[in-house]
Amino acid sequence: MKALLLSKYEQLDLVDLPEPRPARGELLVRVAACGICGSDVHGYDGSSGRRIPPIVMGHEAAGVVASTGDGVTAFRVGDRVTFDSTVYCGACDFCLRGQMNLCDNRQVLGVSCGDYRRAGAFAEYVTIPEHIVYKLPDALSFSEAAMLEAVSVALHAVRVTDLHGGEIALVIGAGMIGLLTMQAARVAGCSRVIIADIDQTRLNRAREVGATETLLISGRDLVTEILRLTDGKGVDVVLEAVGRNETIIAAIDSVRKGGTVTLIGNITPEVTIPLQKVVSRQIRLQGSCASSGEYPEAIDLLAKGAIQVKPLITAVVPLSEGPSWFARLHGGEPNLMKIVLSPNS
Repeated sequence: MKALLLSKYEQLDLVDLPEPRPARGELLVRVAACGICGSDVHGYDGSSGRRIPPIVMGHEAAGVVASTGDGVTAFRVGDRVTFDSTVYCGACDFCLRGQMNLCDNRQVLGVSCGDYRRAGAFAEYVTIPEHIVYKLPDALSFSEAAMLEAVSVALHAVRVTDLHGGEIALVIGAGMIGLLTMQAARVAGCSRVIIADIDQTRLNRAREVGATETLLISGRDLVTEILRLTDGKGVDVVLEAVGRNETIIAAIDSVRKGGTVTLIGNITPEVTIPLQKVVSRQIRLQGSCASSGEYPEAIDLLAKGAIQVKPLITAVVPLSEGPSWFARLHGGEPNLMKIVLSPNS
């Protein structure tokens, strides 16, 4: 089969690899679409340490069941499917509590980090454990379905924020996850959803998919404007989708007393927290990791059009064009959002 192999950092090669065979409890999926995630780009240059070459990356995918291993009962050849990026064991304490994203034996498709190596979906075929696979409605295209992993991440971030409806929310960062989180917050019942970024093109997309207000500012200017818009109180919740020191400090300064700051972005491994502000204003800092059971909801919301992903897809291209698109994404070319590779186009 054809596959896009990260042979060494910043080098992707279209190669022929043996077609994998599904083990017991696994499906062989013929990949129809696989999105390039920001984590793949960080893996491409080695900065994340989680894509050690050689590795076939790719975890945002959908396709058709090509064959099934022994013991598979819920799927048949020809089924249109998508799948979680997280391979969880289902038996550890976290899995039994429904926190599969924190599984003690967690692996991620398309990742090689020293502890494990698991081939991903930048290939014509990939094997997937049955328990992380979901059927797709016929009305949902494969390119849209390739966005479900990111949608589930956004839904999880909103779920752990514990919204009750009517909140004023601020989303910092209008990248892919920020734009989806903004939509998820709106679906969850927020009365106003403000989104801030330093890129006007991204903010234009935010308006297209339902942002209440967009702010082309950051840092102290963002805090000042948020306080002006909320009569000096601050917003009820901030969903921080960047992960830099300055954006997290702005998030803390923009939330009201007793409010919640949910941390989704993690570009930098360490940040400095204004501890006295967090403690004296009783601010809740909530981390959010991947997703944990949100796939069925994500599929339903996309199928109903309650969350829009089509405006966020920049291009759907053959797998053979993957190296050039990775180079463009890594180079920071403006106005690129989601690139979807089609291994079987």
